Amino acid sequence: MEAKSLRSIYQLKITLKGMRPPIWRRILMASTTKLDDVHLIFQIVMGWTNSHMHEFIQGRDRYVEPDEEFPSDAKDEAQYRLDQLLEKEKEKLIYIYDFGDGWEHEVVLEKILSFKTNAALPICIKGCRACPPEDIGGIGGYMMFLEAISDPTHPEHEDMLEWIAGDIEGPFDPEAFDLAEVNQLLQS
Repeated sequence: MEAKSLRSIYQLKITLKGMRPPIWRRILMASTTKLDDVHLIFQIVMGWTNSHMHEFIQGRDRYVEPDEEFPSDAKDEAQYRLDQLLEKEKEKLIYIYDFGDGWEHEVVLEKILSFKTNAALPICIKGCRACPPEDIGGIGGYMMFLEAISDPTHPEHEDMLEWIAGDIEGPFDPEAFDLAEVNQLLQS
């Protein structure tokens, strides 16, 4: 009988569902990472600001940060590790962020790698396209936003540029993804 390692390195691909072209990230993290920390890692790699509620869904089970104002039958995410939800390559879970905008992420366990004690984890190894701005109104709102900022004749062009200027430095580029910046944030 082969001994199972106590921890591994998980290679995950996180894809924001419903977006064309896709917005995604590929990351490496310890398999034993607690879900409350997984949430914070996902916030950083995707580009969210941790301003809204979230949940993980695996099959019929839901995992959340308990909130006395919003009682739930969901499980306390701080009590579960990633390897308790994803055990085999190609298994998936759903991560939902901001119930108002409804950002649904598909998380796929692409590879299970041997754990290396000197590995700098977590780390983002690849990604594509910018995260939508917070409170944009979900996929539909984001599509309207992109249309407005790309067309100087659009009636909301100036308003949208002014609105987004309060949140970011420089112009919003939907194609931008800064891997070095994400990894710097992960290590800080």
